[in-house]
Parts: sequence; structure tokens; C-alpha cells
Amino acid sequence: MDSELLKKVRKIEIRTRSLSHQIFAGEYHSAFKGKGMAFSEVREYQFGDDVRNMDWNVTARLRAPYIKVFEEEREMTVVLLVDVSCSSIFGTVSKTKRELIAEIAAVLSFSASINNDKVGALFFSSKVEKFIPPKKGRSHLLRIIRELLEFTPQETGTDISEALRFLTNAIKKKCTAFLLSDLLDVDRESRPRYEEALKIAASRHDLSVINIYDPRERTIPNVGLIRVRDAETGRESWVDTSNRSMREYYDRWSVEVLQRAVQLFRKYKVDSVSIGTDQDYVKGLISFFKSR
Repeated sequence: MDSELLKKVRKIEIRTRSLSHQIFAGEYHSAFKGKGMAFSEVREYQFGDDVRNMDWNVTARLRAPYIKVFEEEREMTVVLLVDVSCSSIFGTVSKTKRELIAEIAAVLSFSASINNDKVGALFFSSKVEKFIPPKKGRSHLLRIIRELLEFTPQETGTDISEALRFLTNAIKKKCTAFLLSDLLDVDRESRPRYEEALKIAASRHDLSVINIYDPRERTIPNVGLIRVRDAETGRESWVDTSNRSMREYYDRWSVEVLQRAVQLFRKYKVDSVSIGTDQDYVKGLISFFKSR
């Protein structure tokens, strides 16, 4: 790792330690619903025990009722699904969406590591670009941060379904997963293209969505005739931003895209938060985790 990158990583690490305490207020694990129940032992049935936990094999063998005892797992697995598509390089305020995604992902990574949890990362565009399986350890964490800061995707587009399907297939045990994306993955009717994959992933994991956006994506200012380029397709066109009906149409479209995504998350009980490149993401994360 070169010295310049090492400085960046060290800066993020120092900043994250204080941010982690601010965001979680010392109650890190209570902010997550991802902790599962692990099998502990078998013991004789006692009055009041849940019959759903009966171990029928042991009961038949010993000819006396026995139940399985479970205990809460103390260790969590956190997986970050990081959108590295070309639309994420857009930014009109102090930073790009990609930079904001990297910062938030770094905070979540360090927070998990500080609390002795495993951390993994999945980088995706229109395909899964790279998967770093969950592990513990400083060198593993530094690898994730390095990739967050420097990763260059092979593809330009966005396919959230691919990332969610990979998560479902790769991580069999329930984990806490964060999808960090601008969510610009819709069909011609502005509907999210990832509903089925989201439904399955949310049923198996504690999935949350952190939607990163730039204010200029939600409303277009009147700056006359401008040339715009789609970062993912490369298509260019001229747009007359002085045309009021055009600006109103775009505003309605951006609201509709957001509303349909939020409706989808509510439908499958997926917690979500939107954070803009012009906002303090610490405040956004604090209110998000308090609401869980």
C-alpha cells in the first residue's frame, strides 16, 4: 500500500473511531437486528418450554421429551454491497456519490471491526465486480478500505439484482447487509428492477438500504441549453433547462423513482435512509439507527 493511500486509510480510521461512538452511542449491537440464534444444547423438556423447539429424534431415542436450546449469537457478520457503477462518480457539491459511499462504508466497516464482528464487501456494477468474503482482522479491514478508496470497475452499468442474488447464494447464514447505492436501476415505467432479488435477500438477511444521491439528480436548475452525458451508457444529448415543462417533468420523474423504491422497501420490511452529497451523513446515520 503506497504512503498516500496509507495516509487516507489512517485518516478514515481515526475519524471513524469517534464517529462510531457518535452514531451508535455505545449501543452498537442493539442497532442491528442481524444477530441470529445458534444451537447450544439439548435438555429435558420443562413446563412452559416452546414445543416448537422439541428435538423429536432425541425424544424418540430416549423416550422422554427433550428440547433444543438456542442462545443469541455474540458474533455478527456484516456485508457491504457497494455500488461502483459509473453513475456514482457524479457529484456537484463537496464530493461525489462514490466518495460518500466509500466514507459511509468505511465507517460501517470500522464499527463492525471495533466490535469484533466479521466484515465482507461486494463491489458491483452491472455485474459483481469483486467479492471479499467476511473475515476479522486489521489486514482484512485495510484491504476492504483500500478497495473502497481505489476500486475501478470493469463495467459501467448498474444491476442491483445481481448483487442481491450473489449475497443470497454466497452467505448462507443470516447476516447484516447494507446496500449502498444511488438506486438508479429502474425500468421504463420508473419501477425498481430488483424487486424479486430484494424480496429473497430480505427474507434471509437483515438487509438495509443506504440511498446516496446528489441534489442535482432530484431537480434541474435553469441554466439554459446544456449538453449532458449518461455516465453508464455514454449517450449524449442537448437539454434546454430553461424549458419549464421539461424541468417539471424531470422533477416528477425523480420523485416517482424515489417513492417507488421506498414503497418496495416498506413492502419487504427493509429499513432505508436517503443521504445527499450535500448533507452531514453522520446525522443521517444516527437518525437511521435510532429508528431501527
